[in-house]
This record gives sequence, structure tokens and C-alpha cells, in this order.
Amino acid sequence: MSVAMGFAAFFAATFCAIFAVLFYNTATHHAVDFALTYRRVGLPVGLVVLAVSLGYLGSLWVKRHLRKS
Repeated sequence: MSVAMGFAAFFAATFCAIFAVLFYNTATHHAVDFALTYRRVGLPVGLVVLAVSLGYLGSLWVKRHLRKS
């Protein structure tokens, strides 16, 4: 579940960043590289969501197993 959330966050953040760069390039007539959306936006957001969801779901799993004992 955590990995799926990380992938979803990566793709959603990358999608939004691509459109932001597209609008920025159109409005300012600059040529910003679209590869930056993957490296500077999508990857960090995906990794942060992955880490947070692993921590949260992992803590729930540990609590559930400690309660059963």
C-alpha cells in the first residue's frame, strides 16, 4: 500500500509540475527543461510520501501485533 501511494504521489506531482512548466514556458517564452519536473518535483514528493506512509502504516502494523500478544 505504501509503495502504491508513493507511485501515485510521484505521478500526480510530476503531472502537475509538467503543466506548471508548460504554462511557465508559454507565458515567459523561456525554455525550461521538462526533465526537471521528474528530478526536482516528482522524485522528492514520491520519496517523501513513501517514507511517511511506510512509517505510518508500519506503526499501525506494530501496534496491532503488540496488542495481539
